[in-house]
Amino acid sequence: MPHDIVRLQNGLRLIHKKTDSPVSNFGVFVNAGTRDESADQMGLAHFVEHTIFKGTEKRNAYRIISRMEAVGGDLNASTSKEETYFHTSFLSVDYPRAVELLSDVFFHATFPEKELEKEKTVVLEEINYYKDTPSELIIDDFEDLIFQDHPLGKNILGTRQSVRKIKREGILNFIAQNYTLNNVVLASVGNISTEKLVRLCNRYFGCEQIADRIRERVPFGHYEPRQRTVKKHNAQVNAMTGCLAYSVKDNKRVPMHLLDNLLGGPGMSTRLNMSIREKRGLAYTIASDYTAFSDTGVFSIYFGCDSHHTEHCFDLIHKELEKVRTQRLGTMQLYYAKKQFVGQCRLSYENDLNELLALGHTALYFDEVDTIEESIKEIEDVTADQLLEVANEILLPDQFSTLVFD
Repeated sequence: MPHDIVRLQNGLRLIHKKTDSPVSNFGVFVNAGTRDESADQMGLAHFVEHTIFKGTEKRNAYRIISRMEAVGGDLNASTSKEETYFHTSFLSVDYPRAVELLSDVFFHATFPEKELEKEKTVVLEEINYYKDTPSELIIDDFEDLIFQDHPLGKNILGTRQSVRKIKREGILNFIAQNYTLNNVVLASVGNISTEKLVRLCNRYFGCEQIADRIRERVPFGHYEPRQRTVKKHNAQVNAMTGCLAYSVKDNKRVPMHLLDNLLGGPGMSTRLNMSIREKRGLAYTIASDYTAFSDTGVFSIYFGCDSHHTEHCFDLIHKELEKVRTQRLGTMQLYYAKKQFVGQCRLSYENDLNELLALGHTALYFDEVDTIEESIKEIEDVTADQLLEVANEILLPDQFSTLVFD
């Protein structure tokens, strides 16, 4: 079933897909994240996500978190380098409750000083958790290596020092600069008509004022490959290698996603997993990832192994990369690569929350959002020559940066 995109009376965009499920999902998506922080604001976007639920003009923190839980619903949020999401899953009969609550939180959060101080302790513990989890920490440290001295390289959580310095005034200023009309999308996947949902959203969101301000982002400039080894004395080596890739609006992002899935996607039959884990037993985890940002992107490969196998794993990785640069996929290889990726996409969209997150994310960057059928056609239209071209543009050994936790 296709989705509808409408404008509320105050200009906010709403994207909705009607389903017949008894469970529905609704969210507020903001095109603001870690890269929108100034040098003295590290961790602020993530801290806003944590504290926006700590009180409004008419609700305290307990009343906010229990509003949806009282009817069996769930309230959640997340922050990335460029985006912040606030969303809730609930029984479809509770749409009014969900829309009203997120409107109250979004427009009327008060950020009480007492709650801010408590939440700083929570975030500091989150930072400690990541520092104790090298497979997680290395992801942010690798992006810092790639985007050195640029906001895209900042750790989403910030540092202990920067979090302790966050003030209520800084939170309000960040929201005023970034939570603006062109940066916000409402998204819904659930059992309600578009007409009824628009009335609900106009009642709770459309009647509120929201600044119509254009925010400029600092573009990423010159990239230089870097190699770094950090002594961690963990039980195993954690390593990442990768380079810049295409932005979210680049036409080559679809073949890049397909190539990433072929090399190291979630399946056990990927080329990297077969070469390093299944055939040789050198690593428990080996995976690749392609993340597209608004003006650039990153392709990366992560693995963890015994220190004696590190160089062997790197050699095997580069052999697989060389294969996709030099060997054009045969007809059946391409067919099954597409079939696998299409199947994964369809399975993901069977989860309405996943579809909500995909719709909201995409609507932040595009005026029109493809249906699942249109997205699948883009995958099916990818040719072997396109994959070869992308591999030879992106997967170049001399352009790879490498980070090793030894």
